[in-house]
Amino acid sequence: MNQAAEGGRGRGCNPVSKPGPATMEHVLLALGETEEEREGRIRSLFGFFDASNSGYLDYANIEAGLSGLQIPAEYKYARDLISVCDSNRDGRVDYGEFRRYMDDKELELYRIFQAIDVEHSGCILPEELWDALVKAGIEIDDEELAHFVDHVDKDNNGIITFEEWRDFLLLYPHEATIENIYHHWERVCLVDIGEQAVIPEGISKHSHASKYLIAGGVAGATSRTATAPLDRLKVILQVQTAEARIMPAIKNIWNDGRFRGFFRGNGLNVLKVAPESAIKFYAYETLKDFIGTVRGGEKSDIGGSGRLLAGGIAGAVAQTAIYPMDLVKTRLQTCICEVGKAPSVGKLSRDIWIQEGPRAFYRGLVPSLLGIIPYAGIDLAAYETLKDMSKTYILGDSDPGPLVQLSCGTISGALGATCVYPLQVIRTRMQAQHMNADAAYKGMSDVFWRTLKIEGLRGFYKGIFPNLLKVVPSASITYLVYESMKKSLDLD
Repeated sequence: MNQAAEGGRGRGCNPVSKPGPATMEHVLLALGETEEEREGRIRSLFGFFDASNSGYLDYANIEAGLSGLQIPAEYKYARDLISVCDSNRDGRVDYGEFRRYMDDKELELYRIFQAIDVEHSGCILPEELWDALVKAGIEIDDEELAHFVDHVDKDNNGIITFEEWRDFLLLYPHEATIENIYHHWERVCLVDIGEQAVIPEGISKHSHASKYLIAGGVAGATSRTATAPLDRLKVILQVQTAEARIMPAIKNIWNDGRFRGFFRGNGLNVLKVAPESAIKFYAYETLKDFIGTVRGGEKSDIGGSGRLLAGGIAGAVAQTAIYPMDLVKTRLQTCICEVGKAPSVGKLSRDIWIQEGPRAFYRGLVPSLLGIIPYAGIDLAAYETLKDMSKTYILGDSDPGPLVQLSCGTISGALGATCVYPLQVIRTRMQAQHMNADAAYKGMSDVFWRTLKIEGLRGFYKGIFPNLLKVVPSASITYLVYESMKKSLDLD
């Protein structure tokens, strides 16, 4: 046994030498408790949650109890916790149900504790935790490992006893795998890689961050190429001030450039994916650090509102940086030209610069930025609501699989896109119109009032049908390609 393990025995470690499969007797030995003491502890915890002495717990009790325990908002799983405990599905948890959850959870936590404690010293050493994370495919640096240990290690002696391990995870209702435990500690990091999909949690300090960006970039580029005809159709319909009809628009696109006409502007769309993702990723991480510093805590503790704010600002920064490419793409998609002879990107860009000036490259930026945070807020809120509903009414409280997550993301993305769609129409019309044209829009408000006066409310939703048609294939293709790229890059 190494010296660290030997030193740990005198610092709260309680090795269990009893052989055989894990039982409650092993748990009692590891905690140094009698059955009566454990019963008293569990009853006391139940009483803490049941502040009104009603004899049962509901969602409000558990939410209030978690807040009373000063568990940060992003570590709360009140709805999941009551769902796991409520075995008879009556919407509340009595003491018997609470006790069964505690028995199962402590046994589960003891088993994984023993698996990590390879020295069988009765405590988890930092190097043992690091080895377990690496075996699970999670690479972290020394600083992150130290933060992990410090968070769980209540008495700050550099080791994790089973009691500390249990206290950290007792109210975590999901399966206690090393991956889940790590992600319970390091909160979700969202990076947009397309129009709907996201890179999942745990990449803020990993050496694989660049690989995740590559995977996201390829997935986003593939999905945008596959849905490019719908994107071109949407833009064409958005800029029409007369009656917008889908079939005549499709015929015009075909006459304009045959099959290639449906993909005009896609090259720029694909080129935007990688820099946009990289800028958003870097800005998001920087803003998380800043918000965490302002609040006086760690960046992993910024909460849902902090993540929404950081994500919104990061999206705005990325959108601003690549916006000239977006404007040129819109001009390329809407310009009238000889059959099959669209102008080159270089010539189009030079013409805009010479004839309209550098400010023209940012026409429509304001409505574009105004839609970022509400879109993200609606998308995230709808996604979480749909995921909770699927767990409650469809999956019987099991965790949603990829298909359910994809369905929830598709619906929430469509809802968010619909709510902010009028801003997209305003932006596209400003992008497509030359600044020095006789009837040029004077600004965002001018587009709004002229559209409302001439076309009515329906004018703000021109092109929404092909836009919504994009949601399902875009999310599906992005997800499938992203998962395939993860395997190719050994990120699984």
